[in-house]
Amino acid sequence: MTFDDPLWSDPDFTLIRHESEIPWLILHLHKEYREYSLIPRPLRHRLADLLAAIEEEMLAYYRPAKINIASFGNHLPRQHWHIMARFREDSRFPEPMWAEPAREAHLDLPPFGPFARRLLERLGNA
Repeated sequence: MTFDDPLWSDPDFTLIRHESEIPWLILHLHKEYREYSLIPRPLRHRLADLLAAIEEEMLAYYRPAKINIASFGNHLPRQHWHIMARFREDSRFPEPMWAEPAREAHLDLPPFGPFARRLLERLGNA
């Protein structure tokens, strides 16, 4: 998915799916803030609630070994967050997904569609 085809969006945030071997979502702010500390406090609180909701749904649905939440902004100098469900069997675990693959992965994960519906239902109430 791209910004042209978001998974979810509201007046402040857009959530997209990053194509990967693992469940991987990216949460973007609509307004550009170069640094986390520049985001107004009420929006930071909402961001924390959204990240927690996404993490909780990933944990409940996919049962990963770990959830990684990363914010860089070096290539895209605006705040955004990568939320990734990690599995001991994924090609890079325990290293970051940006590392070179350590093995060939053949994950047997449940389909994305039901997860997306669960998450959208929850975010509709966020």
